[in-house]
Amino acid sequence: MKRKQISALSATGAIGLLLSLTGSAGAEDYYRPTKGYRVEPAPDTPAYVRNLSKTQFEQFRNVEWLDVGLDFRSRYEYRENDYRPVGATNSGVYRPDPDNIWLLRTRAFLGVKDILDPLRFVLELEDARSYNGLYSRTDADVNEFEMIQGYAELYFANALGHNRPISIRAGRQHLELLDRRLVGNNEFRNTTNNFEGYRVRFGKRQNNWDLDTFVFQPVDRLKYEFDQPDEDTWFYGAVFSWKQWSDYVTIQPYFLGKHVDGDPRNPINANRKADADIYSPGLRVYGLFWDSGFDFDADITKQFGHQGRLTGTNRNNYSQIVEQHDALAYSLELGYTFDHDWKPRASVYYGYGTGDKTGGDRTNQRFDAFYGFNQPWSRNDYYSWDNIHAPKARLEFTPYTDVRIDTGYNAYWLESDAGGWRRAGLGNGNGKTFMGHEFDIRLRHKLNAFVDWSVSYAHYTPGEYTTSLARANGPYTNEPSNFFYFEVSLNAFGDGKPKYK
Repeated sequence: MKRKQISALSATGAIGLLLSLTGSAGAEDYYRPTKGYRVEPAPDTPAYVRNLSKTQFEQFRNVEWLDVGLDFRSRYEYRENDYRPVGATNSGVYRPDPDNIWLLRTRAFLGVKDILDPLRFVLELEDARSYNGLYSRTDADVNEFEMIQGYAELYFANALGHNRPISIRAGRQHLELLDRRLVGNNEFRNTTNNFEGYRVRFGKRQNNWDLDTFVFQPVDRLKYEFDQPDEDTWFYGAVFSWKQWSDYVTIQPYFLGKHVDGDPRNPINANRKADADIYSPGLRVYGLFWDSGFDFDADITKQFGHQGRLTGTNRNNYSQIVEQHDALAYSLELGYTFDHDWKPRASVYYGYGTGDKTGGDRTNQRFDAFYGFNQPWSRNDYYSWDNIHAPKARLEFTPYTDVRIDTGYNAYWLESDAGGWRRAGLGNGNGKTFMGHEFDIRLRHKLNAFVDWSVSYAHYTPGEYTTSLARANGPYTNEPSNFFYFEVSLNAFGDGKPKYK
């Protein structure tokens, strides 16, 4: 894999050099965020971070070289008939009592810039805990006393022209790209996706184009020990963003890949893994239909390569069968923002991801969603971008200053009944494909510069596929599920808008 890593960095460097010759750069900000629902990637610096010169501390008005952040989030979750805990892990026993979970997360950030340029540093720590759950704690909820970012950066501010930088990072980082469906921090979850490796960026998102490249090892979250990179897995890619006409359209061709050096004969089941080489070229396009009020966000990606399928029942016959990987996924959202004081936006959406058709045909068609963010698919977190047809309708509006409300209706079908519903541990539907439908509503309120809170409710009604299988081999319930949460976030440094003259 070292050869692949060097080749990837060399290739992206050559592309960046070529692109740097294709026009002058200016200080104009070409970046426009998408209007798509929950698919805007987080800014490079986490949203809770403030420049020290813009905090409430008057004595630090001139300290512009230091970014700081201290954030605490507490969330109470009520889950009734949750389809995930048993099916997703294939362990434990279903418990009919509602789950009442307290999730606590604290994050701290320090970033040094400008004063030592081109050398910069970032350190971000996180402590994530859960209490009172019915089921065993998982690394989705618990990651105690952990470093989620720690990297050095060489930042050459005008390397490709005025205000067009080259950035080279090495170390532990988190990453959000495109529409977050393939790689995201998973911000809603209590713990954070992160990686170790290298990221090289040509230009920045304010420029009329930029090229973002990376080669990473994903970090395995260890609940009570220091996290370690998965040394058998490499995740790499490049995203080119063309924003010359960003008032109306942003174009993002991309290529992502994953390489796994498998260990099918490992005597420890948790450490057994199959080989894989998956390649995923794609294209995302988003923007506005001129000044009509209509907007769009579309993404399509094809996957090919190969991956192993583990076989065997004991260490004497552990092995793998190598299968071709052949998958497809696409996503399309269309919205309209009304000319009204509440800024209402109505949208419709359709998402599609292939599932495996037949277990013994030596071809795997299940789309690999890599390290994507699942909340855009389901408030209950029941689905990801694989084996799915998912039409949706949604309404968002702002009835008062700093109050935002969104509500939606979602329905879900299997793309392949043989592929099953993986997150619930359900298999072949024998021709049945309707998994269920979900209604959700959420209210968010910025109480003041330091406090945000939100409340949400989601009701999931299982379809014929789910009710026919759930009691037999899945989460042992075929009842509707209810999910309610109340969340409060505290930011020690406010909103970065100090009240001083």
